[in-house]
Amino acid sequence: MKAIAENIMENVEKVIIGKSQVVKLVIASMFAGGHVLLEDVPGSGKTMLAKALARSIDGISTRIQLTPDLLPSDITGINYFNMKKSEFEFVQGPVFTNILIADEINRATPKTQAGLLEAMEEKQVSVDGTTYELPSPFMVIATQNPVDTQGVFPLPEAQIDRFLVRITMDYPSTKETVDILKTHGGGNVLQLLQPVTNSQAICQVISQVEKVQVHDDILYYIAKLLEATREHESVVLGVSSRGGLALMQLAKALAFMAGRDYVLPDDVKEGAGYALAHRLVLKNSERLKPGREQEIIMEILDKQKVPTEDFGEQ
Repeated sequence: MKAIAENIMENVEKVIIGKSQVVKLVIASMFAGGHVLLEDVPGSGKTMLAKALARSIDGISTRIQLTPDLLPSDITGINYFNMKKSEFEFVQGPVFTNILIADEINRATPKTQAGLLEAMEEKQVSVDGTTYELPSPFMVIATQNPVDTQGVFPLPEAQIDRFLVRITMDYPSTKETVDILKTHGGGNVLQLLQPVTNSQAICQVISQVEKVQVHDDILYYIAKLLEATREHESVVLGVSSRGGLALMQLAKALAFMAGRDYVLPDDVKEGAGYALAHRLVLKNSERLKPGREQEIIMEILDKQKVPTEDFGEQ
C-alpha cells in the first residue's frame, strides 16, 4: 500500500512543481482521514494542487467557489417539493463527494462556513431533521487567501480546528518558476493526469494507517507538546486534545508513507508545525508577526525532550 502513496505523489508532482513536502503532507492528511487548509496569496497553485489530487483518485470530486452570497443549503443540499409526486425530495449538494474542493473558503459568510462544520467533523449532514451519511472516503481541501485581502471573512477558531493541517504554499524559486512556465504554458495540463488509484484503495489505506502503532512514550511526548503551547508566554489559548489527536493521526500517516507500522519522534516533529500552529490563539501583539505560530511550535520542539529508547542493562 505504500506504493499507492508514491504513485499519487508522482502523479501530482507532474503539475505541482517544487512542492514535494506540501504534496506529501496533503496525501498524508488524506490517509489520516483529515482535511486540509491551503493558505497563500492567489495564484500560488492551491487550487491546482487540490484538483491534481482529485484527478489522481478515481472517485467523485467536486469543486465549489465560495462567495459572500452562497448559502449553507448550496453546499449541503435542499428538500424541494416534487409537484408530480406531491412529496418532498432531497437533492444532494456538492458536499456528497469523496474530495470537496472549497475554493476561497474565507470569502463565504460565517453562516455558510458553518455549513461545513458537521460534514467535516462527523462526515454527515443534517437537513430538515434528517441525517445523511457522506461517501467514504470524504475529504475537504479548502483554499484561503490571506485575511488582509479585500472581501474576506476570517475563519473562526472552531472552523479552523476542523482542519487536520494548515499548509502555506510559499513562492517558488527562480528555477521552479521557469519550470512552472514551461509546464503550464502550453494549456491545461490537468487534462493529462490519469487516475492512479480509486476510492476503495484509499479506504483500505486509511484503515491500515489507523493500525500504525504509537508507543506510550510518543503519546506522552505529544501531550507535553500540547501543554507547552498552553504555557507559552505569547499564547492566549493553546492546543486542545483535538489538536493532539490530529498530530497523532498525521504522524501515523507519515510513518505509513515511510514504510513503517510504528511512529517515531521524527514523524511527530515533521507534522507538528502543520497540525498545531493554526490552532494557537496568540496575543494581539504577536498576531501581527507573519509566521509567528510556526516559530512558537519550532521553539517548543527545540526545548522539549525527545523520547529515546533505553539501552541500559536489563
